Amino acid sequence: MAAQFPVFDLGRFEKADAGERQRLGVEVDAICRSTGFLAIANHGVPQQVIDAVWSKAHDFFDLSPDEKQKAKAPYKGYPYGYLGPELEALAKSRDVDSPPDLKESFNGGPLSVPAGMTDEQALAFCYAATIWPDEPDGFVPAWKAYYSALEDLAARIMRLFAVGLKLPEDYFDAFIDAPISALRALNYPEQTTPPKPGQLRAGAHTDYGSLTILLPQEGSKGLELITPDGNWTPVPPVPGAFVINIGDLMALWTNDRWVSTMHRVVNPSPEDGGMARRQSLAFFHQPNWNAEIVCLEQCLAPGEAPKYAPVRSGPYLMSKFQATTK
Repeated sequence: MAAQFPVFDLGRFEKADAGERQRLGVEVDAICRSTGFLAIANHGVPQQVIDAVWSKAHDFFDLSPDEKQKAKAPYKGYPYGYLGPELEALAKSRDVDSPPDLKESFNGGPLSVPAGMTDEQALAFCYAATIWPDEPDGFVPAWKAYYSALEDLAARIMRLFAVGLKLPEDYFDAFIDAPISALRALNYPEQTTPPKPGQLRAGAHTDYGSLTILLPQEGSKGLELITPDGNWTPVPPVPGAFVINIGDLMALWTNDRWVSTMHRVVNPSPEDGGMARRQSLAFFHQPNWNAEIVCLEQCLAPGEAPKYAPVRSGPYLMSKFQATTK
């Protein structure tokens, strides 16, 4: 799978002339129509920004349970702060009952509230305050620097996606000029007891927004996606690259031309390190709270009707998130 996993050079696209950009857009369109997963190399995010947040997240998860709980979400369903082990079941976002996932996380939202935002649901949910930890020292600036860099990268990938869909390159800009994206640092602790029947590190799910930018631990195993033939297939970490996958709203925008692929994190086998600790960073790019996601005409054949009714980005995200923490 590692040799076949598509790796796309974003810097090459951004430096290309119009004709080459169109050709590269066709390449991305083909990937997003098949698995919806690809690696983005030459992405322009400084390595020191990546290393800093990775190190601070690792140090945070190394803290005692009592220390981590000081940054916990204040009530069930609150989106940000520390979420302890076995408090979330991602499979429930698909109405599948499952044991809670074998992971813990720290979650943070947008770094500012847009001027004029008055929607009470938005202010209470995606613009709620992030519950920052006191330790480790330097955690907050490292987190904010990475969040800002990934917000910029997501916007650049959305321009690539627009070209892949034969839209003006800036088509999505108006939908994502005040995105309600979230960053999650995920830790899959070392397990000393066998999992419950059907219990995974992260249950099978699709992501909810436009795209996800994942930084898996180098050399780690466990992330799998469903391929078009219905089989679960490993997604390998690609050194120096981010793993990108399409979310539900992009599938809705494209009438399922592009795939919001189901994926999961399984419990590794003993020969793959057993239940050793594993870390990742996931940036969930989400269009503006009030963005209305309506099927693109370019993705409809003559006479074809959209498969999905239009949705508003924020309320859709909120309903999905709350289903996972019931």
